[in-house]
Amino acid sequence: MLVIPAAVCVAALQGCSTESSESTVQVHLNRETPVRLSSYRFFVGRMADFQPNEGVVPYDLNTPLFSDYTHKRRFVWIPPGSSAAYAENGPLELPIGTVVVKTFSYLNDMGDPSAGERIIETRLLVRTASGWEPRVYVWNEAQTEAELDQAGSIFEANWVHSDGESKTNRYIIPDANKCKSCHVTGKTVTLIGLKAANLNRDYDYAEGRENQLDYWARVGALSGLPSVSQVQKLPVWDDSKSYSPADRARAWLDVQCAHCHNPEGPARTSALDLRYLQVDPIQFGVCKPPVAAGRGAGDKLFDIVPGRPDDSILVFRIESTEPGIQMPELPIKLVHQEGAALVREWITGLSGSCK
Repeated sequence: MLVIPAAVCVAALQGCSTESSESTVQVHLNRETPVRLSSYRFFVGRMADFQPNEGVVPYDLNTPLFSDYTHKRRFVWIPPGSSAAYAENGPLELPIGTVVVKTFSYLNDMGDPSAGERIIETRLLVRTASGWEPRVYVWNEAQTEAELDQAGSIFEANWVHSDGESKTNRYIIPDANKCKSCHVTGKTVTLIGLKAANLNRDYDYAEGRENQLDYWARVGALSGLPSVSQVQKLPVWDDSKSYSPADRARAWLDVQCAHCHNPEGPARTSALDLRYLQVDPIQFGVCKPPVAAGRGAGDKLFDIVPGRPDDSILVFRIESTEPGIQMPELPIKLVHQEGAALVREWITGLSGSCK
């Protein structure tokens, strides 16, 4: 069983007069933001090995956000004595002091993970009393440390793709405001991936394989969880053996697009609702004309035309890298070819007509 150390300096929420042991996580909300990622002590041993400290919980998602073919590692730290609150829809409600930790890297060879990687950045979302605060840490060339960089920059990435071809990308390391542009609902910075439905999967913990939601509840990191059998499971976008093209495509669109395209998101004026839970075909784009025509619509009349992906605005935009047309707008530079192909497959299989 995971033991969350009581010695962690959670009292830093109001001020802390003593430092905790060097073996424990350090999160101080009312002090100057640490310059080095190592200052938080999220990991033990060599930091690039990402061995989580006590209380730091690794997790994975059924369908992740595409980030220009980067490899991601995900962790969350919840203050001792606190827990996330289960939510049927939308992100879990996480307590003040929580830190979500996500690291981005490029594998040298996507077909051979043993060939190593180049770690680029670690993004933190820190839950403060006023909301979620993004912090971006960029890794050094030696891969021994990451330092705070809130201004954003470009990393010139090189790797061997899964098809064996050499690829390059001017990868965007976002500034804090770009982080907020995606992680927003209404006027509030929020989470994207940490939803019960997207966490509802097994994970290979050090103690053994277990459903993530059950594990979180068992170690005291999640409260209010019903039986996992009653929790919706977001389809795995690339699992063609278990899920239909429609379910996988809708799940992919939910994660890539629905944080904006929902009734409270930044793209709500488009009247396009790409959440997986939306069941009305017109609401998620089938035979729905765009609210405003223009470059983003091309010469196409509907967001989704059944059986005709080439006539669908949705496909036109997710297959573009041109500013003003490309969707999602930030922070990607590349088209997710596999995801776009899946959306094409789904639309091709739709029956009906927009006449």
